[in-house]
Amino acid sequence: MTSILRGVASVLLGALLLTAQDRADDKVVRVFVFAGQSNMVGSDSRVAHVERFPPFADATEELPKVRFWYVLGREDKESSNGWVPLRPVGTVVGPELTFAREVLRHAKAPVAIVKVAAGGTALAPDWNPDQPSGFQLYPLALATVRAALADLDGKRVKWRLEGFVWHQGENDMFDDATRKAYAANLTNFIACWRRDLKAPQLRFYLGELCTKTIWGMDNRMPMHGIESAQRAVAEQDPLVDYVATSHVGVESGGDAGLHYHYGTLGQLEHGVNHARAYLQTIGAWQPPVRSLQRWPYAAKAPIDLYVLAGHRNMEGERAFVQQLAALPSGKALAGDQAGIAFAHVTGGGAARSAGFEPLGPAGLYDTFGPELSFGRALAKGGHAPFALAKFTHSGAQIVDFTPNGSEATTRNLYPAWLAFVRETIEALEQKGHTVRLAGVVYHLGENDMAFGPYRRKAIDHLGEWIAASRRDLGLPKLRWFVGQQTPPDQDGLAKIDVVAAMRKLAAADPDVVHVEAFAPPPQREQLVFDTAGVVWLGERLAEAVLKKRS
Repeated sequence: MTSILRGVASVLLGALLLTAQDRADDKVVRVFVFAGQSNMVGSDSRVAHVERFPPFADATEELPKVRFWYVLGREDKESSNGWVPLRPVGTVVGPELTFAREVLRHAKAPVAIVKVAAGGTALAPDWNPDQPSGFQLYPLALATVRAALADLDGKRVKWRLEGFVWHQGENDMFDDATRKAYAANLTNFIACWRRDLKAPQLRFYLGELCTKTIWGMDNRMPMHGIESAQRAVAEQDPLVDYVATSHVGVESGGDAGLHYHYGTLGQLEHGVNHARAYLQTIGAWQPPVRSLQRWPYAAKAPIDLYVLAGHRNMEGERAFVQQLAALPSGKALAGDQAGIAFAHVTGGGAARSAGFEPLGPAGLYDTFGPELSFGRALAKGGHAPFALAKFTHSGAQIVDFTPNGSEATTRNLYPAWLAFVRETIEALEQKGHTVRLAGVVYHLGENDMAFGPYRRKAIDHLGEWIAASRRDLGLPKLRWFVGQQTPPDQDGLAKIDVVAAMRKLAAADPDVVHVEAFAPPPQREQLVFDTAGVVWLGERLAEAVLKKRS
């Protein structure tokens, strides 16, 4: 079954199930179980950092109406010892904070969350329902959930088990046996929860492991094994949803700027993703659809199409609409640029536009990429009619865009990227326009630059992608504009002169334009641009395009 048909079936099934469970009774408490390892705990996140991310400014405020019962940790456990109002645990931000808020925006019923999580734990021993060992988290979690539900019963509170949010798998990927057994273990884990809670229709939400962390790079194939297992379980069980989270923010840490954990921003977005997955199953939320009110081009007018592509900064991981007003001309970027048609795919397919929409902020979390300032600068520079299309995945590396990809086949993006380019051209042609693919505008992978094995091959991989695009699109002179920010400079990495390699590629190919984006506004992070940096990047890329046209 295709993902679209499966999504429709999932919504219909969810709606029927919830109707049978008296969904109309908004006084029934919807109880969710959250469980997993460190990226469920919220490791390496900071309550004090939430203020940096304006869409989530209220995420750490206490929610008295949301019940929260938790046990966190391994040797030294931290427990709520009963129901408490939803709030951060210590200085850590967990996905439950934004999950509850997003659910309450779209559903009236009260929410309760029971959370048991511990970093560095594996499904095979620690969460094993049949033979628990290690930290024996399955019996602990089961006892905690039962106690929480019994407490509601004792207070004569009507409740309904609504969902189980599971984010785990990193620790199982390191051992061949546990990795190969993950699908069977997870299937048994789900069955045991349904049996032990006497909830045969309990729906599970499996969070995708994040591929932009350092583990997603240096353990690419082991992570692929866990991902494939989780996807297989979701495909086989109509009450299990696989939730894309590999594109959410990731903490920057260490000299290289790479980390193992989502960190603050990632946790905030992580919770939103799971909430929207749940809300879709009950028919309470669908991705917003933006459309052009009026087609902005004259009939049969020739149109130049620019395809933007990239990773964290092209996706706009840390660029927020709420911060635009503080920038010169920023307010103009916050609204729609109705004269420019825009199509996009985000997160490698986690979200996409429904055809063309006006160029404007289109990120999943009030975020935006350099396309806003890029399009505005082209228009101000007198560029002839043009349209923009953007295909990004901030959880990808350059190898994922190459025609051969890697052995982690689920991460291969080239076929989807190529199809998107062709579909966009065809859509414009169907409206009667002559279309010229005027260029691919790409910003070099940030994470690739911070990890030696990827940095060493980065420009070779880019060359493979460029050659394949020209061959498969039948455009041997297809122009590429390649942005490059200052790569991390430290012991080991500094010896891999990726700037010189990029300059060499551009010097040998007159249709490759190297855009040296080495002087952005002051930035907090080494790899990921903030709002001002992303706006600046779009302007630099536009300058290169306009210069080449003059």
